[in-house]
Amino acid sequence: MPNKKDFLKDVIEHIDIKKYNVVPMVDAMAKMAFSARDLNRAAQIFEMMVRDEKCGVILTLAGSIFSAGLKKVVFDLINNNMVDAIVSTGALMVDQDFFEALGFKHYIGTPQSDDNVLRELAIDRIYDTFIDEDELRVCDDTMFEIIESLEHRPYSSREIIYEMGKYLDKNGGPKVDDSVVYTAYKKNIPIFVPAFSDCSAGFGFIQHQTKNPVSHVSIDSAMDFLELTKVKQFAKETGIFMIGGGVPKNFTQDIVVAADILDGEAAMHKYAVQITVADVRDGALSSSTLKEASSWGKVETTYEQMVYAEATIAMPLIAGYAYHKGAGKDRKPRELQKIFLKETVNN
Repeated sequence: MPNKKDFLKDVIEHIDIKKYNVVPMVDAMAKMAFSARDLNRAAQIFEMMVRDEKCGVILTLAGSIFSAGLKKVVFDLINNNMVDAIVSTGALMVDQDFFEALGFKHYIGTPQSDDNVLRELAIDRIYDTFIDEDELRVCDDTMFEIIESLEHRPYSSREIIYEMGKYLDKNGGPKVDDSVVYTAYKKNIPIFVPAFSDCSAGFGFIQHQTKNPVSHVSIDSAMDFLELTKVKQFAKETGIFMIGGGVPKNFTQDIVVAADILDGEAAMHKYAVQITVADVRDGALSSSTLKEASSWGKVETTYEQMVYAEATIAMPLIAGYAYHKGAGKDRKPRELQKIFLKETVNN
């Protein structure tokens, strides 16, 4: 019988877009066809939205992309003032980013492994990546500790993720130098997770609410929606860079309609890029096109581009293109978290 160390030995390494100038290659794709030309146009649109001084950039994230090695790409976008707000799935921010910030790793695996053996060894598999389930339980328990420390009231997911950054800060900082949660905390970038219980945070919440059945901390999903709508209202003009689809995508597109309901008028997202492998034929959310979103009054069609490619390939090329073109070099940080910190002080 193999042991855990036989499987958990080769660590996933996060790609560093700063090391590779992809500009000449992506520029050359403009003279190609199919997905290469789509990717080139997407890279140009992302560069445009970052350079647009009036535009707030919202990054949406879905899929298990941090465990796959894309965490540092998002870290670098934050660190170089190329993103103003993030909407994500819970697993990315908690089970993957915060998990690594606590000192744990993701490991190179294989889909050919015997999953019954992995279960016996308490190893979780994400396609060709392994995670130590015992370490993931530490992450669950740490979330419980953070939630237990808070005043009993409803919170937005943004507030809890801010508290996660604060927890890392109070405990000597993250054990890695590329934590998205911590860097967003330091640079006042709000992160929203509209389905927050669908991750290790959920396990922390059920422990907390079982211990405190009457008065407890809870997540207010309507508050999430309102807060992200306030980001739209504050920024006015916005662009979205979407990795995958699902709840983060729809949540971020819906804030245009929400702002319109509240204000009587709201500008559609001026720029939009989506990377997805979802098939449009089943009518699913992840595959609905940006042109379709225009019919709902959510996305303008002048600067929008779908890229049908797997994220670990396409995202470093698009993000790296804008980075090496210097799009964020002179961009001033918006620090949109301060909208809500100011509200907390005033209340």
